[in-house]
Amino acid sequence: MAEIKVPFHRAAITKAEEDAVLDVLRSGWLTTGRYALEFEKKFSQAVGSTEDNPIISLAVNSNTSGMILAMEACGVREGTAVITTPYTFVSTAACARHLNADVYFADVEKDTYSIDPDKIEEILKKDFDGEKRVRAIVPVHIAGNVCNMKRIMELAKQYSTPDRKIRVIEDAAHSFPSPTSLGYAGTIGDAGVFSFYVTKTITTAEGGMVCTRDSELARRMTVMRLHGMDRTTWDRYTSPRASWEYDIIAPGYKFNLPDVLAAIGSCQVDRAQLFYEQRKRIVEKYNEAFAKLDFIQLPPDGEGNAWHLYLMRIVPDKLTITREQFAKKMQEAGLGISVHFIPIFHFTYWRKLYPEFTAQAYPNAERQYQATISIPLFPDMTDEQAQLVIDTVKQIGEQNHA
Repeated sequence: MAEIKVPFHRAAITKAEEDAVLDVLRSGWLTTGRYALEFEKKFSQAVGSTEDNPIISLAVNSNTSGMILAMEACGVREGTAVITTPYTFVSTAACARHLNADVYFADVEKDTYSIDPDKIEEILKKDFDGEKRVRAIVPVHIAGNVCNMKRIMELAKQYSTPDRKIRVIEDAAHSFPSPTSLGYAGTIGDAGVFSFYVTKTITTAEGGMVCTRDSELARRMTVMRLHGMDRTTWDRYTSPRASWEYDIIAPGYKFNLPDVLAAIGSCQVDRAQLFYEQRKRIVEKYNEAFAKLDFIQLPPDGEGNAWHLYLMRIVPDKLTITREQFAKKMQEAGLGISVHFIPIFHFTYWRKLYPEFTAQAYPNAERQYQATISIPLFPDMTDEQAQLVIDTVKQIGEQNHA
């Protein structure tokens, strides 16, 4: 295996995070407590919470956990369905299956990775005329590039009925920080769910945050986050009321984020804008170089793009090698690369569950997949590392030009 000269990602960890973790360890309280509460408060402020229009943030142990909580609170369960994109990490759709719901997939737009609102409406029209099973639309802000949320929100409102409100749950795993004209990506819909996995724009090593402006959704998710209990652990051990006095009001989950991880997140959110500016500097360097190459297509870039990932797209007609071969040559040159994402219809479970779920049925998602390579992009990346990526891409393309 080639020596890694430029990693795909490296988390920006400083002494601040180290000291924060030590503070938690020395406090004697390691699970969800005051550090998690502080992190939630900071995050709400960071995504645009105001006194007149507050955002409630709930720290969870993964984006997946947050998605399950949001879907459950929005009424997703057996006999219902959600609409999402096949171009996402599998957990987006798997969360609906954990709740025994079905998944309807809408292809992405022709020139972007974002779910196509016209395809969403096609599904809603069929559903509206039939069983009315759809309870949620789940757009995914791939690589931090925000979906057409205005149209998606309009569709949810248009096809809701008095007895069936269609909710919008944003999979915002890639989109912090991402301001848009309507608010913050992840807080425009009924709920938005962020990820703090180690490769994300900020990290807690593992973790996530689910945000909402709807107090009823927040109450349900708070209860379901910790065993369906009517009191949090922090309240049980810090309030005058006896710690063993509590009620179980629903069959909840164990999705809370411990203070050890929340302390890291609290430090990271303070530097989120700095991280964004550092990534954007590398993006601009990439764009300037790749715009001159006829075998590379620049990534889509819409309003509020958080630039979590740089999705470099090859132009197949200009090359004598495939995306797989191009990616392998990059790895052999010592570059850490990935592919975001393998569309869900390529996976055995989903093909067996929905036989009609094929690449042919979702041509835009398949086309993007066959052309895309995710290249290194992280805050502490040096100009020398970025230049090595550029030079390698240029060399491979020129040596294998059609």
